[in-house]
Amino acid sequence: MLKPKRRHDPLKEPERFREALSDWFETHGRDYPWRRTRDPYAILVSEVMLQQTQIATVLGRGFYDRFLERFPNTAALAEADDDSLLKAWEGLGYYRRARMLREAARAVEGEHGGEFPEDYGAILALPGVGRYTAGAVSSFAFDRPAPIVDGNIARVLSRLMDFREPIDGTAGQRQLWSWAEDLLDDRSPRVHNSALMELGQTFCRPGVPDCLGCPVAAYCNCAEPADLPLKAKRVKLTDVDEHVVFAVRKGEILLRKLEGGRRSGMWRLPEREERGDLLHRRKYGITRYRVTMHVHAAAADTAAEEGEQWHDIGAVTELVMPPSDRAALAALMDETEEIA
Repeated sequence: MLKPKRRHDPLKEPERFREALSDWFETHGRDYPWRRTRDPYAILVSEVMLQQTQIATVLGRGFYDRFLERFPNTAALAEADDDSLLKAWEGLGYYRRARMLREAARAVEGEHGGEFPEDYGAILALPGVGRYTAGAVSSFAFDRPAPIVDGNIARVLSRLMDFREPIDGTAGQRQLWSWAEDLLDDRSPRVHNSALMELGQTFCRPGVPDCLGCPVAAYCNCAEPADLPLKAKRVKLTDVDEHVVFAVRKGEILLRKLEGGRRSGMWRLPEREERGDLLHRRKYGITRYRVTMHVHAAAADTAAEEGEQWHDIGAVTELVMPPSDRAALAALMDETEEIA
């Protein structure tokens, strides 16, 4: 692939590297809502949402704005019950993130008098906040020097340094964080960290990067950037079949409330040993599993068991449900002309 030759070493000329990066970002940086605020709580919400969800999903479907409208500050989030919290988070997945975000809000309220801490160590001590998130909040909200390494920055640094070790191992992570600290611009960490992330989202994207347009291509030591970063062998997915029933009566539908686990508090179609014809099939992934959900007609005498409840069909949209179950229900409702 076409790629400019390296003319500078970023570790030997860090000031020139920082200037090239920040000059590009100041002109071309994207306008995200969390970049328009210095509110550490709003920035924390964005960082937690973006941990395992793409920017296009968070913005395009309005998750970020709706969540902040519902819970505008740590006080409001700290008081949220499970139903309202999970409903506001529905569609983002990995619901443990929402609960840990609430725990962080409760710590701010209970341990810091409702004032979000500015000290990096205090931010890091909040529940559910790791090294990356603490650095992001510290630099983006308070413009304090703190290195960060997310997936985008890891890719940029791996290519920049032609790093040929797996980045998801202990040694690889240690090296990436060391480089991030060496290159950090202490005078403007907010711009520097934002620019590194933006570079990974644009020119230094996954797969084949756009090296000809990259503003710091002259500092990149990698000859074949499409080959990097390297990662350890992925865990093999386990195939799982689950069988649930679609039980309806007089405008009501039977659902089971999950207890424990990452989807605790959510409502699902109930599982049954006795079931009728197959009505719908849907595949979805969760953690290390590739699941095929089989939805069957329920037996005529199906009754609610422990943890289950009949719900008015018209009110199902107000319940918190896994996307797989909600999509299956929507498909079945479309196919069912009349529900007895």
